[in-house]
Amino acid sequence: MIRVLGGPKRLCDGMTRRDLMHVGALGLLGLGAGAGLSARPAVASESVSRLPGFGRAKSCILLYLYGAPSQIETFDPKPDAPYEVRGDLGMIPSNVPGLDIGEGFPRMAKVMDRVTVLRSVTHPYPIHGVAFATTAIPRIELPMELNPRDAAHWPYIGSAVDAMDRLQAPEGFVPPVPRNIALPWAFSTQRTGEVARAGPYGGFLGPSYDPVWTEFQGTGTVSARKTLAGKTWEGPELYRGITPDSRFRLAEVTGRPPELTLDRLDRRRSLLQQIEQARPGLDAMIDRVGNVDDQRSMAFGMMQSGKLARAFDLSEESEATRDLYGMTLFGQASLTARRLVEAGGRFVSVFWDEYGLAGYGWDTHWDHYPRMKDELMPGLDQTLSGLLLDLDQRGLLDETLVVVLSEHGRTPRISNIAGGGGRDHWSRCYSLLMAGGGIAQGQVVGKSDRIASDPVDRPISPKDVLATIVHLLGIDPSSEWHDRQGRPLPLVPEASVISEALA
Repeated sequence: MIRVLGGPKRLCDGMTRRDLMHVGALGLLGLGAGAGLSARPAVASESVSRLPGFGRAKSCILLYLYGAPSQIETFDPKPDAPYEVRGDLGMIPSNVPGLDIGEGFPRMAKVMDRVTVLRSVTHPYPIHGVAFATTAIPRIELPMELNPRDAAHWPYIGSAVDAMDRLQAPEGFVPPVPRNIALPWAFSTQRTGEVARAGPYGGFLGPSYDPVWTEFQGTGTVSARKTLAGKTWEGPELYRGITPDSRFRLAEVTGRPPELTLDRLDRRRSLLQQIEQARPGLDAMIDRVGNVDDQRSMAFGMMQSGKLARAFDLSEESEATRDLYGMTLFGQASLTARRLVEAGGRFVSVFWDEYGLAGYGWDTHWDHYPRMKDELMPGLDQTLSGLLLDLDQRGLLDETLVVVLSEHGRTPRISNIAGGGGRDHWSRCYSLLMAGGGIAQGQVVGKSDRIASDPVDRPISPKDVLATIVHLLGIDPSSEWHDRQGRPLPLVPEASVISEALA
């Protein structure tokens, strides 16, 4: 029998509603029973990379732009190309001589001396391949991309770092915040029109290695109207503006509010123990997942430390700092990411996800210029420049790797004129950004042709970017995993660290 805080309120299956809420909270902390975890990370290589910057970054903030921005309007403008390529927007000089960027980035133009631009990223999958961009999976096709829980998926880059760090951590170590945490909400859950995409999950390591997701609690301030295949959505667009009292939290475990005493925490611990005793077959499930006790102890350690709760309290920031990032969902999520890193976070991801309807975010098949000019470029310009300035002023940029990632670029030539003009998917050549944490400053790596269609110098694979991330975080990219059959798999196959991007 399970008793919860003063009296059971049973559902038809014998569990109580509150029991289920607590079990759900454990899932958010990566404590849920996986689908059968048999894969284990292995620290295989003793040959630590001799390239510069190994282990220079203590933490990583990954900004993911879902939908994929155009390389031409952002960091690889082509002012001499025909109009159908160069489009309506021009370019502006940055504070790095010869490094011009899109005119929609006046704030970024002042901080490009802190950034390395990768202008020749290329791969063969123009399919919103979040899994291909963020995991080490060597090949992917659309059916697998649309099945996030396909057992053949590889771990998200944050999950891989989490798993490797768990292996290296001293016994009983409790990190102050989850090693792999992501904002603003569970990926793909706040829009309709398409199924969830693969990518930010534990892959063959199992769900216990999924990122710990936050949830957003707040109100939008700018209304928008969206349409997709006959569907219409109207409401506040959070990426255009939110109220200052908006916040992020972990469901049920944001921290220890004043009314949550240690005694109540102990009762929660008792609750979990009772649930484990009461549920038939749970022991077998725990055997499959492994280390549940350690993970449970970790969860309570985080809750009791208070650092995690404070990291989410944006009221501790000045109005000027909050404005530096922008009072938008992406801006305040990125500010929270900086606070999580300050509190001891290892890998923090901020997704610019679709909201309301699919086909939005950076997926500009139509109304390309209005969306780029009114929402997307101003939002990214303010938040990314603010993050870089803030980290630098706090002395954190040298030890914090910042990566701006997306799944592909967009077609060099404008299409869909009848639908308001847009750019479609294009993975043959696009641009990404890296900064801080061992990355060279004011550099450009790679070069595209005259219309940003294909690389003409230094082709870069998304796997090279992932290898560079783990290298800077002090993990040997040549390390290996063991899959469910015990076969060794390289941590990042077919990849090389981008040595030209290193400081």
